[in-house]
Amino acid sequence: MQLRRDVFQAIADPTRRAILLLVASQAMTAGAIASNFDSARPTVSKHLQILTECELLNQEQQGREIYYQLNPQKMKEIADFIEPFRMLWDDRFNKLESIMKSHQLKK
Repeated sequence: MQLRRDVFQAIADPTRRAILLLVASQAMTAGAIASNFDSARPTVSKHLQILTECELLNQEQQGREIYYQLNPQKMKEIADFIEPFRMLWDDRFNKLESIMKSHQLKK
């Protein structure tokens, strides 16, 4: 039985978010990524596996090394999904700010 990973469960973990930030600017090997964490290397490897299964990371073989890099298309899909919620909350906060300002002017 193969588990289907959910992208939002994947990014809910702070270590996985930190990994995404690390590889956002440059591709890195598993060893280079693991050196940034206090966790055991197999633990970091499991995080990399989950991020790869969710297609948040791409793997590229270069000689004997495997480099992990951010998949910008998948990140865009996440951003596109979240955007309507961001707009909704921006609108609500703008309305609240207007109410607060009008209340302060009445004083």
